[in-house]
Amino acid sequence: MVRYDYHTHSNYSDGYFIPAMVRAAEAAGLDGVGFADHCNVTAEGEARRRLDGLGFALDETYHRRREGIEWARTETDIEVFDAVEMDYVPGHEDDIAAFLEEARFDYALGSVHSVEGSDVQWSENFVDLDEAARREVVDGYYDILATLAETELFDIAAHADLVERTPELRGYSTVDHYEQAAAAFADSATVPEINAGRVLDDYGEFHPAPDLLDTFRDYGVEFVVGSDSHRPEEIGGRIDALETHLDDLGIEPATIEF
Repeated sequence: MVRYDYHTHSNYSDGYFIPAMVRAAEAAGLDGVGFADHCNVTAEGEARRRLDGLGFALDETYHRRREGIEWARTETDIEVFDAVEMDYVPGHEDDIAAFLEEARFDYALGSVHSVEGSDVQWSENFVDLDEAARREVVDGYYDILATLAETELFDIAAHADLVERTPELRGYSTVDHYEQAAAAFADSATVPEINAGRVLDDYGEFHPAPDLLDTFRDYGVEFVVGSDSHRPEEIGGRIDALETHLDDLGIEPATIEF
């Protein structure tokens, strides 16, 4: 049974209003829900302007969101967690660590969203690349993912095979990539999530997909659960799907200690 959903989003990034999300978590039978809004403290220039335009500015707004979370806690019997989904960019570990130390979230998710400045979820970044170049992007993704685990900056690693969502990058992940990631997380306190963010729509799989999930399990890696919901109506269906998935696999999700 899923007790905690550690990965949802609010209107402080690209999600919906906190009270409605909490009510949906209650209706789904959860004991707790975590708001892990997007945050990037390393972007500069055009990348920073794009993130600001999308509203991904939790580094500037987390104080106000925290007040909203505190209020939401008074209106519910379930736990409401004050978390963050932080972009991990190699070479900026000190910047990320300093912000996380200052903000003092309940926990932090780390995400690899880009390789060499190209967002791995945007098909247009890769549609004109040949197969060799696409393989290089996927190689780079898993290199960064393994480094994320090694830094120990984060409690949770989000959607550990995000490249599989993008048709132009799908199918380039290899056994060597899976072994690389699994070995890194086996030696890390950072726990990957089983993420239901695309299981009911276009992608149709959980993260990690079956082959990577099996490799993680071979290495004894544990998992937490995140629906990656952005709207209230997503939570119930994704939690139901997660519970069925976990039951079929015989996986008991871990909980975060903080």
